[in-house]
Amino acid sequence: MTTTTSETLTVATTGSREVVRGRRRRRMPIGAYICALILMIVFLFPLLYLLNTALKSQAEFAANPVGIVSDPQWGNFATAWEKGDFGAYILNSVLYTAAGSAIGTLLTLVLSFPVARGYIRGAKYWTVVFVLVLFLPNALITQFQLLLRLGLYDTQLGYILLIGVGVGVGPLLLSGFVRSIPRELDEAAAMDGVGYWRYLFTFILPLARPALVTVFILQAVWIWNEIILATVLLADPTKFPVTVGLYAFKGTYGNQWPLLAAATFIVAAPLIIGYIFIQRYLVNGVVGAVKG
Repeated sequence: MTTTTSETLTVATTGSREVVRGRRRRRMPIGAYICALILMIVFLFPLLYLLNTALKSQAEFAANPVGIVSDPQWGNFATAWEKGDFGAYILNSVLYTAAGSAIGTLLTLVLSFPVARGYIRGAKYWTVVFVLVLFLPNALITQFQLLLRLGLYDTQLGYILLIGVGVGVGPLLLSGFVRSIPRELDEAAAMDGVGYWRYLFTFILPLARPALVTVFILQAVWIWNEIILATVLLADPTKFPVTVGLYAFKGTYGNQWPLLAAATFIVAAPLIIGYIFIQRYLVNGVVGAVKG
């Protein structure tokens, strides 16, 4: 009887220890949550301040520029949309972003795979080139002359081709991800008679989808916010992207800060909404590239 009681007490004590350990393991990292909260405030404050300004009337803004809005003027967004003709500009930006990002992602795949596998001579030097390209200035005069002599100046096709070849950090990300794919898969495909291009688009493309989606997102964000090339290479206002349209709107309504803030919010809204839905793909792609 005494032995049974001792065993019961031992089991109960062990169970209590396990429960305590489980509670310690489930203890929330308060410091991490505090840091995340601080970062969220830092990034959200400019956006909320912009929204607060966009909802003010001109008189309320002049009376108290930094105060919280008391009478929201939601009509400022409709007014800015109508006066700035942002509907046409956004359609242009959607075209440029979709086409340019698709071209850039395809080029990234074609460039990164042979470099990551070492299938071309001087593969390690190509990696150095990918890094150096990130720090080189944009050759605007050369690009302008190139499109001019090809007859593509002030055309949507010319602008799409130039922004599409600006792959940026994409080759570095995808090269790291491809290294995580077993090389034995290449050898098995070669033994089965699978050609290089078929293997690249049939096997590597699906496997590297998280990294490719990340490259597409980064390319899309850059193209959506791009303004320098568009200002130099496009002269027809009907072909302007939304960033140039916002700049033109600023020149006309620069003294009406609520309208200008509403227009800025309209331009930024597609990126904000898009990021909410695709952030998990961005994180997965970057994590996979770092592991590779």
